[in-house]
Amino acid sequence: MADPKGFLNHGRESAKTRPVQERVKDWNEVYQPGSLLPIISKQASRCMDCGIPFCHNGCPLGNLIPEWNDYAYREDWTEASERLHATNNFPEFTGRLCPAPCEAACVLGINQQPVTIKNVEVSIIDKAWDAGDVTPQAPERLSGKTVAVIGSGPAGLAAAQQLTRAGHTVAVYERADRIGGLLRYGIPEFKMEKRHINRRIEQMRAEGTKFRTEVEIGRDIDAAKLRRRYDAVVIAAGATTSRDLPVPGRELNGVHYAMEYLPLANKVQEGDLTVSPITAEGKHVVVIGGGDTGADCVGTAHRQGALSVTQLEIMPKPGEERNPGQPWPTFPMLYKVTSAHEEGGERVYSVSTTHFEGDEDGNVQWLHLVEVEFKDGKLEQKPGTERRIPAQLVTLAMGFTGTDQENGLVEQFGLELDARGNVARDADFATNVPGVYVAGDAGRGQSLIVWAIAEGRSAARGVDRFLTGASALPAPIKPTDRALTV
Repeated sequence: MADPKGFLNHGRESAKTRPVQERVKDWNEVYQPGSLLPIISKQASRCMDCGIPFCHNGCPLGNLIPEWNDYAYREDWTEASERLHATNNFPEFTGRLCPAPCEAACVLGINQQPVTIKNVEVSIIDKAWDAGDVTPQAPERLSGKTVAVIGSGPAGLAAAQQLTRAGHTVAVYERADRIGGLLRYGIPEFKMEKRHINRRIEQMRAEGTKFRTEVEIGRDIDAAKLRRRYDAVVIAAGATTSRDLPVPGRELNGVHYAMEYLPLANKVQEGDLTVSPITAEGKHVVVIGGGDTGADCVGTAHRQGALSVTQLEIMPKPGEERNPGQPWPTFPMLYKVTSAHEEGGERVYSVSTTHFEGDEDGNVQWLHLVEVEFKDGKLEQKPGTERRIPAQLVTLAMGFTGTDQENGLVEQFGLELDARGNVARDADFATNVPGVYVAGDAGRGQSLIVWAIAEGRSAARGVDRFLTGASALPAPIKPTDRALTV
């Protein structure tokens, strides 16, 4: 155990962010560089090394949290990194992007603020990179088997790395021009600088993984032909079909999906564009959707120089403390102020968009909304609450409805879908097509990065066993596992 009295002697202290007036002028990560290391050993000492560490239940990867907390407290960063990588291929991703269900399940959180698990995690991996402890792990021998991975998001990358290290020859196909999936073009630079992805890609290349960009399976290569070319295929194409808002005025210029808006801002940071074709500069911006993608749109609009930013959410405003219906150790729905929200803007809850209003040139100018409330378990409009707000740019960030079916991948493979539009799979993550497996949001539906990595690792075990008859690869979850909720 780190420090038997650590949780008594030290309160929770999180990573410090840069001043708002400074960070909205650039696209660098919002946190102050180097602010964690001076405090992280004390924060790690707050871990109680519980007899039953419920943080394991909150984390689908099964991260060895008490163990690497102990090593971080003792400042044994090499051993801490080894424990961290034992269950997680990309802790620098989860340490920056995961909403930390592990912290919601922390036993200390029953009556105190939980351990800053994410901050400890990211400190360990950043220290490991600085110290040169993260090195390629090439396989000792090759199996002679080949695997194609479709999609290079966290699920695809995790599956590819595991299968490469198991000795298979793996090629990752990505329809975008760079590797990373939504990590690359969906997550803004201020949440995770893309250098973190780049160095992982170089590590994977050194291990033997091949990457094929600007190749869309279903359009550029027939899926059935791909299956014949490889011994196995892993579909990790994500759930990229955005939920639409079919109201009058949806066709007006200036109304965009979040995944039309955010990638262009990232392409500016990559140097591909000087200015985004869809920009918030000088405009009143409305973001529809109160989740993390909506917050990404808010932060992006601030940096592009929006006149105002308003975020709309159809659900009521969450509370700041757990309610009785979401007891520990489940993941609670709490009012969350992200770094983007700290930077300004207005958040409006319990409202629904009725229609958009445009000018004579077909550009959106106003958004009309109405307040809603739950009655008998249904959302109903409140008469007399209609109003309009200025909106020259509207982003739809209301989630995703399933994997892409327009590019031909599902049809050409002959895949079966479940009732929610996800690719159906069995206990080994195998689809109805022999040798074809599915991991991540394509099979689970829209989920968290930590679940995507867990899915990729688990699917890799299924593929390895299919190819060789047995597998020593870990499988932290089953396809039917779900987050710790009520």
